[in-house]
Amino acid sequence: MHINIQNLYKMNLKRIFGAILTILGVVSLVYAAYIFANTSTAEQNIKTTIIYGVLGLLFFISGIGLVKTTKDEA
Repeated sequence: MHINIQNLYKMNLKRIFGAILTILGVVSLVYAAYIFANTSTAEQNIKTTIIYGVLGLLFFISGIGLVKTTKDEA
């Protein structure tokens, strides 16, 4: 059984990048929820909440997708 070291390195790098994206997404979603819960209805806060929420959701979904679709060849 021959394991290509370069492919193994790429797979691990993809999983690490996916985990980082997932963590950034969770942190961004939690921060958006914190802003939403602790502020009044100022227009600036609504824009900030939407931006953090959308970016967090995007990072979270892409990170989970990257981890899920990367094959484990170890």
